[in-house]
Amino acid sequence: MDLIPARRLAIAAVLGLAATVPARPAPAESPDARFDELARQYIDRFPALSPVSATHLGDHRYDGELDAVSAEAREQNARFCRETLARLEAVDADALSRDRQVDWTLLRHHLRSRQWHLETLQEWAWNPLVYTRLAGDAVYGLMARDFAPLPARLARVADRLEAFPRLFEQVRSTLDPARVPREHAETAVEQNRGIRVLLDGMVKPRLDGLPPDARGRLEKALATAGDAVARHQAWLETELVPKAAGNSRLGAALYDAKLAFALPGSLTRPQIRERAAQALREIRGEMYRIAIDVYRKRYPRTDVPHEPTEAYRQAIIRACLEVAGRETPAPDTLVDCARRSLERVTDFVRQKDLVTLPADPVEIIVMPEFQRGVSLAYCDAPGPLDTGQKTFYAVSPVPADWTPEQVQSHLREYNLRSLHDLSMHEGVPGHYLQLAAANRHPSRLRAVLASAPFIEGWAVYGEAMMIDQGFLDGDPLMRLVNRKWQLRSVANALLDVGVHTEGLTQEAAMRLMMEETFQEEREAAAKWRRAQLTSAQLPVYFVGFLEHTALRREVEQAWGSRFRLKTYHDRLLSFGSPPVPLARALLLDLEIPR
Repeated sequence: MDLIPARRLAIAAVLGLAATVPARPAPAESPDARFDELARQYIDRFPALSPVSATHLGDHRYDGELDAVSAEAREQNARFCRETLARLEAVDADALSRDRQVDWTLLRHHLRSRQWHLETLQEWAWNPLVYTRLAGDAVYGLMARDFAPLPARLARVADRLEAFPRLFEQVRSTLDPARVPREHAETAVEQNRGIRVLLDGMVKPRLDGLPPDARGRLEKALATAGDAVARHQAWLETELVPKAAGNSRLGAALYDAKLAFALPGSLTRPQIRERAAQALREIRGEMYRIAIDVYRKRYPRTDVPHEPTEAYRQAIIRACLEVAGRETPAPDTLVDCARRSLERVTDFVRQKDLVTLPADPVEIIVMPEFQRGVSLAYCDAPGPLDTGQKTFYAVSPVPADWTPEQVQSHLREYNLRSLHDLSMHEGVPGHYLQLAAANRHPSRLRAVLASAPFIEGWAVYGEAMMIDQGFLDGDPLMRLVNRKWQLRSVANALLDVGVHTEGLTQEAAMRLMMEETFQEEREAAAKWRRAQLTSAQLPVYFVGFLEHTALRREVEQAWGSRFRLKTYHDRLLSFGSPPVPLARALLLDLEIPR
């Protein structure tokens, strides 16, 4: 599960594009007016630093340009961050309106984070996946949505393809093989192949509709880009992979700093480990209680021990999960099954009137190859400046080179009930619904510099809320599967902390996922890979869920008899996607934390 700005969002956050549009004009020379002017200048100037990110956010002034990957470009970006931060801190935050205090806090946090990523983490020097995504997104962002007539978008595609040789040459000059982890290099090899597939699948079929001159230019640009991708592929395979000698484990110092930026004002690494260990025990206990009831109904003559051992509990939970795991989709029907599942969970939300549903279009698609290798699915929401455009819920197909045993492991993990949970997370009431609401907030800053713990935590909260509201008529196996998915978020946090700060071995990680949290081998193997390729991202699901769950309890107590679930959900989502502590302050009329 992933949010593609948990890829789109990540690109925007990493490359620094943001925008703020005030709800109403501020009086001239007031602190609000000073902040609004800074925001307007930020909107006007920052998109040029990352044209690909700008396209995805809906700013189409730079659709014909391609990001620069050079020391000069990085310094320009860093200088802009320093200058903007200095101007921002000159604004008296205490004198701002409450909404602007939230935006001021978000922008300051983003600028500090961006500086740290550029100057300290330096992912630009050792993570080739940044660049495979950049190259793929340069085309995908222009072709996926109909924000302009096709001939105009194809002309901008040609502009960018003509710049591919320069881009890849800069990438090869920027990456330091001695710092590149082998896992990242090998994944880049696979993703880079997907760029050629993207060109063949999304651009070439559109050539026939162009006039001769435009078609000739695009054909030439495709050939130029294809040669550049092929040369880069050869370099990845013959130069980067053999020489890749970096360590994919960040280490405690870098990890803790990155975690603080990922979870502002939230839990520290020791606190995450403590809360995750507690949640692991509690959720497993609940799963046993659900499973033993299911087992007794299926086998009423079973003599259940009064004080069952851990081995007995494990066997009962696994036996009942196996029952759910037998109802699997066919390997070539994952997308169709996800589509039907999304319709079903949406109908349930509508019938129960749990939250206001958006009218924005959503389409379930096969995940593009250049995006594969990190997660099974993601939600690709339109940028905040392209409000109302289509959202894509992407599902990765079963890899063609898997053995029959691996395919069955994957399908057991993503059985029909699990696909319902996935659709709740990526679709309704999860990412698609939440981001459609967030993109309509008058502050663009809320949509662009959104909080990953808020977004991912809301999606995990939404899964549990749907089960608690009786989805599938209270089916106990559906509840059991959902609690298994909750365990996955717990395992995510423990895995990420363990890999990057505790020397967690693959054997121990697989035991955590397969035995303690009941994941299938294919899911566990993919998550092990993901923990090596990413850092401080996997814990946001668990921490965000804790924050959303605690906030709902607090609001229920504060509102008392006035509490209505839909009112609460709609009110919370009206704030955009700020960190949950900021949303809490807005919801309960508390002081804005900074």
